[in-house]
Amino acid sequence: MTTTAADQAPAPGSGTTPGTSPQGPAPEPTDENVWLEEIYGETQLAWVKEQNSRTEDLLEDADYAALEGSILEVLDSTDRIAMVGKRGDWYYNFWKDRQNPKGLWRRTTWESYCSDAPEWDVLLDVDALAAAEDVEWVFHGATFLRPAPGEPYRHALLALSPDGGDANRYREFDVESRMFVDPVQGGFDLPTAKGNVSWLDADTLLVASTAEGLPKTASSYARTAVTLTRGASLTDAPRLFEVPEDHMMAVVAHDSTPGFERTFAVDYIDFYNRRNLVMRDGEWEQIDVPTDVNVSAHREWLLFRPQQDWTLDGTTYPAGSLLVARFEDYLAGHRGIAVLFTPDATTSLQSWSWTRNFLLLNLLKDVSSEIRVLDPSRPTHNAEAAWSSTLLDACPPLHDVNAYAVDDEDDADGGAGDDFWLVATGFTTPSTLMRGTLARAADRTAGVVSRHAAVKASPSFFAEEDYEVQQHFAVSDDGTRVPYFQVASRDLALDGQNPTQLSGYGGFEVSRTPAYSGTVGRAWLERRTAAAPGADGEAPHSRGGVYVVANIRGGGEYGPAWHRAALQENRHKAYQDFAAVARDLMSRGVTSRERLGCVGGSNGGLLVGNMLTRYPELFGAVSCGVPLLDMRRYTRLSAGHSWIAEYGDPDVPEQWEYIRTFSPYHLLKDGVEYPETFIWTATSDDRVGPVQARKMAARMLAMGIPNVWFHEALEGGHAGASDNRQAAALQARSHHFLWKALAGGTP
Repeated sequence: MTTTAADQAPAPGSGTTPGTSPQGPAPEPTDENVWLEEIYGETQLAWVKEQNSRTEDLLEDADYAALEGSILEVLDSTDRIAMVGKRGDWYYNFWKDRQNPKGLWRRTTWESYCSDAPEWDVLLDVDALAAAEDVEWVFHGATFLRPAPGEPYRHALLALSPDGGDANRYREFDVESRMFVDPVQGGFDLPTAKGNVSWLDADTLLVASTAEGLPKTASSYARTAVTLTRGASLTDAPRLFEVPEDHMMAVVAHDSTPGFERTFAVDYIDFYNRRNLVMRDGEWEQIDVPTDVNVSAHREWLLFRPQQDWTLDGTTYPAGSLLVARFEDYLAGHRGIAVLFTPDATTSLQSWSWTRNFLLLNLLKDVSSEIRVLDPSRPTHNAEAAWSSTLLDACPPLHDVNAYAVDDEDDADGGAGDDFWLVATGFTTPSTLMRGTLARAADRTAGVVSRHAAVKASPSFFAEEDYEVQQHFAVSDDGTRVPYFQVASRDLALDGQNPTQLSGYGGFEVSRTPAYSGTVGRAWLERRTAAAPGADGEAPHSRGGVYVVANIRGGGEYGPAWHRAALQENRHKAYQDFAAVARDLMSRGVTSRERLGCVGGSNGGLLVGNMLTRYPELFGAVSCGVPLLDMRRYTRLSAGHSWIAEYGDPDVPEQWEYIRTFSPYHLLKDGVEYPETFIWTATSDDRVGPVQARKMAARMLAMGIPNVWFHEALEGGHAGASDNRQAAALQARSHHFLWKALAGGTP
């Protein structure tokens, strides 16, 4: 059955949601594929198995096997940087490789880490745990209990997912005995659920969870938080905090910094609005800021980052700025706010990190990194920055470099309190990990002195020297200049015949920055087309792929304003930006419609789904991963309700009127020449879910659209893969599909 956006019969069982207008919900288009929404149904999984077999028969040829093996070699490389986090005297790491596909949680000393062959103390072998318990555990991190002064870090809560989804089981682990603390002996062991956990003290947890019947929000996240003591159950634990059902989620956390112990709660109203509360004398006190001002506390300081312009006491602070006040003074009603950073047309704040005495700001200037060090002890009278600011000389052009503290609480003599990590990467620059130290210069005018040196470097996985990184700007429909990165061979022929993969995201203020990828290098840049005759009698020649990353609106490359420019009714601007980049690549002679493909996942899957349905004339192939596609029902599927602030509420008729214009599932039409399409997802994805991908593929197949392929991994959650083998297969399928479609060997 062919269904288009013109069909408006209500679907069986449809009803109102918290966002419904007084006139009733917007009418629902006919949906012949609602039956696929039963994720684990026998009939549904049989359909998935049939489609998987069909796609594997297409893609898994000899070239695919070699490609998957090459990618797996990158992912399993033992020469990769083992990134570490410091706790006490130890440096902790989680590691996956061929011998340990589910991974090892381990630690080492600094002296050993600096050697060419560190000696690792293995704390938990996740593969052995999975085999012993017959559960496909996926490690999602550890949260340590702060020890008593002078004692080592010993107890941690480990987050383990049974299938790679967002729901975790939290289990208490003793790093000295290398064992889980037995629940019979009082060890914490929380059932698998969505939520968060924080240590209050050695015998008490603050828990926001959906386990054991605790209420959920409409977004499927925890609605309540409880105080859980050893030996007690979640159902009997006293309620600590609660949010309305139509809000996104409740979060609780305890800051155990000595001298600044505080308990916080956050009522996430939606993705961009929240209420921040702190416990004072046994009662919650709300921090008095607009809900769209992000707040973070650090020792005596309170930082503010407004999502929109914030006017306070007659002064307007622009969106994306960073402001500071003293914590206790602000809660007492004083509004002595100082400015630490103000964005401009090309520069935005991406993140910040505190060392013991300094504040590191990670900035982007036209999507290239810049790092500044602020010194609270040296105030200035500069309206642009209240604390003295020093540029950290560590950022080459067209690279991504991030600085963050090693351990801001290590203030012992010779300690790491003002040490920082630097992680630098570029499209053709393997990642490097550096460690540095900050100190005040004796000359106050000289600012902060920094010393840093390389500790580890990633290996090279392709011939980077053969490739050139360029930044270009396309012009979107409304005249906005949209940056994009192009990675291509230095002898690129501008004849429109280069297989080109265009990647983008454009949502949730997420920035796409330069990053080294051995997988892209091997699977796309170094792959060669069949030799073609040269012009004017020249010898036959082959060519490699071109890789492009578009920095479209909806992302965070230029701060909140860049993001908000493509929210809700303005969503089309993100798609216009991406289409503008595609046209610019063609006008510059890099590629052509039959040689241009696009790829995106999650919100990026919605992006390329709109390229498929709104701009089919621009692309020869589309790889669409873990996507949102049915924007009429997305709020009822998995965690979709939490994204209303980004896209709008389709149950409200006036909002559905604009949402329907970017709902790919409802934009399919007969008689259109669509690009070759590969849609992929994961059964265990509990964030977006596999449903929308299934329904889109089913509708396209039923419409008789040629060259539509679907694949669904059973495990892996929203990432689509829970180990390196699964990740290699996922990436190989996407790259191989695009190459076959664009490089001459069409599927």
